[in-house]
Amino acid sequence: RHLNPDTELKRYFGARAVLGEQRPRQRQRVYPKCTWLTTPKSTWPRYSKPGLSMRLLESKKGLSFFAFEHSEEYQQAQHKFLVAVESMEPNNIVLSDACRFQEDQEMARDLVERALYSMECAFHPLFSLTSGACRLDYRRPENRSFYLALYKQMSFLEKRGCPRTALEYCKLILSLEPDEDPLCMLLLIDHLTLRARNYEYLIRLFQEWEAHRNLSQLPNFAFSVPLAYFLLSQQTDLPEHERSSAREKASLLIQQALTMFPGVLLPLLESCSVRPDATVSSHRF
Repeated sequence: RHLNPDTELKRYFGARAVLGEQRPRQRQRVYPKCTWLTTPKSTWPRYSKPGLSMRLLESKKGLSFFAFEHSEEYQQAQHKFLVAVESMEPNNIVLSDACRFQEDQEMARDLVERALYSMECAFHPLFSLTSGACRLDYRRPENRSFYLALYKQMSFLEKRGCPRTALEYCKLILSLEPDEDPLCMLLLIDHLTLRARNYEYLIRLFQEWEAHRNLSQLPNFAFSVPLAYFLLSQQTDLPEHERSSAREKASLLIQQALTMFPGVLLPLLESCSVRPDATVSSHRF
């Protein structure tokens, strides 16, 4: 449900504003397949098997490893596409990026959504977006298109003002290969979490992953987590003892962060319009 941006937009603007223009189109829809990542549009051509499929490679230790596969015809089309992109001819560029560069965000987003729809239709019956136990190896070239399409969709959603939905896409990308994190979602997830005001999730992620990923050594987590505790302490619906505990934790963690990354102190004071003491500004750190 949270992968659908309409859910977030309805919360902001109401269902009538979001669905007002969609209702007439519902009668024309010819896409019986229910999808999680996109809502098929009546303006799209009818889906047909494009030579893209997914295979279950193995299952072990409670995890299932999958891979996209390309038919021979699909591989030939992909090769021609790559040759066209490398030729640098104006008529042979990646359409979504071309539209984005030309500030045609609507068409760029539509092309990415079509790509996601095609790949989701090719999912293996056992492949689940929500279980957290399905893996895709980024090192396999056939899998990379799915990663990049998810990343582009996440970027579009953030620009569209849907940080909660963008956060869910970030979680999804991270869940596909959490140990390697090929697209470095850990450097972005805290930003999206704060924008979505999902402070509890960021704190829980930090607590559960700190032991084996040393998240406190990443500058973004070092400062985002105390900020999350502080913002949590400002929520009036929490009991006073929980708010007090969150404030104390925020104070402790921000001190640790500044000790680990002292170079942030002066820019931080400048941003707060605070003039540092001469001892601080002249310190060797």
